[in-house]
Amino acid sequence: MVSPLKLGKKQMFNYNKDIELEDLGNGLSRKILAYSENMMSVEVYFEEGTVAALHSHPHEQLTYVISGKFEFTIGDETKIVSAGDALYKEPNIIHGAKCLEKGVLLDNFTPMRKDFIE
Repeated sequence: MVSPLKLGKKQMFNYNKDIELEDLGNGLSRKILAYSENMMSVEVYFEEGTVAALHSHPHEQLTYVISGKFEFTIGDETKIVSAGDALYKEPNIIHGAKCLEKGVLLDNFTPMRKDFIE
């Protein structure tokens, strides 16, 4: 089970303890917390040293750093962020990250990432 939600069925309350942690390999795992057709919230867990390769997608993305320390590249800019910091990624911009200290990110996408649930 990736998420307790089914596309098209709205669920008002979702409990983190009930959502399975999906192992993505290479020091990455995630929990799909909630989604609708228009938005999605995902917790992403990083082990220290894990790299999220440069990539792009057609979704707008807001990222909140729950814990840890990361080196993020967005477009041609690279910065260090840590717990409490937030980032915005416009659609189709190249971005990626390296985890400098084990941590968790909260990613929010619009529209939702259908590729995450298929």
